[in-house]
Amino acid sequence: MKVLAVDDDPDIIEAVGICFALRWPEVELFQAPDGASALVQFEAEKPDAVILDIGLPDMSGLEVCSRLREVTDAPIIMLTARDSELDMVKGLETGADDYITKPFSHLELLARIRAVMRRAAVGTLGVDEDAFEEGLFRFDFAGHTVFYNGEKVSLTPIEYNLLYHLTKNHPKVVQRKTLLAKVWGREYIDETEYLKVHVQRIRAKFAAIEPDFDPIENERGVGYRLNLAQTAEAGA
Repeated sequence: MKVLAVDDDPDIIEAVGICFALRWPEVELFQAPDGASALVQFEAEKPDAVILDIGLPDMSGLEVCSRLREVTDAPIIMLTARDSELDMVKGLETGADDYITKPFSHLELLARIRAVMRRAAVGTLGVDEDAFEEGLFRFDFAGHTVFYNGEKVSLTPIEYNLLYHLTKNHPKVVQRKTLLAKVWGREYIDETEYLKVHVQRIRAKFAAIEPDFDPIENERGVGYRLNLAQTAEAGA
């Protein structure tokens, strides 16, 4: 497994290196001190995960994250001294999978990396199940693809897993904590912003195909459900 660590602080890079050397020596660690070299390193090495500082000397880590998301679904963990909810949301909206604030412990960093790798690996849920189809919406579990009106909806592994659980429970509401536990893990059941941001990202991808279609309904104070009333009527 390859990991790219991007930070202009040599102490942080050293701490990350020691962390892997002591607790996960199988990992091959690559380093970059700024955004430009990070993009070059990523293209050259194709790492399986990225640890990305938000405050880089040449460009924002958010910009680097956005540019990486144009070419890869590899898990990205934002690493920053900022710990406000707004900064976390910005990172997630840009495409980050997780968020760690400095200072961090070796155990926390490893736990987060293992968690994002686990989530990336379970993006093939339901591959042995028959496709789900209602109206213009089609979820092809075997093909690991989602379509709306015949057009493929490009989803990240987390978005795919989230929509999978909503589809499998259709038309019932799935509680927020249940979705967080199933998609992110039980240690994330109180991280509601993770869920909100990814629901919005899924909505935006369907809206790019059909602006008036919202595939996810929010049951206030409870959770979310797959909303196919419009597409069922359209496909009738």
